[in-house]
Amino acid sequence: MKFNRITVNPNQMGGVPCVRGLRIPVATVIGMIADGMTEEEILRAYPDLQPDDLQEALRYAAEAVRERELPLVTGS
Repeated sequence: MKFNRITVNPNQMGGVPCVRGLRIPVATVIGMIADGMTEEEILRAYPDLQPDDLQEALRYAAEAVRERELPLVTGS
């Protein structure tokens, strides 16, 4: 899968995946979505972002989760 809007630069933000070379980590965007912020609220908070950035951040996060196993607490 190819991501045109997600960049990784070891000299920027400690090499964490960011949106379009901006100092906005993908994890920040995903966290805002998870916290229930609307697209409009996120774009107001980060005017450099574009709607397509949010969609690609979600796709990137989904792909990242597919690539590794996360520990889950099982119900008893």
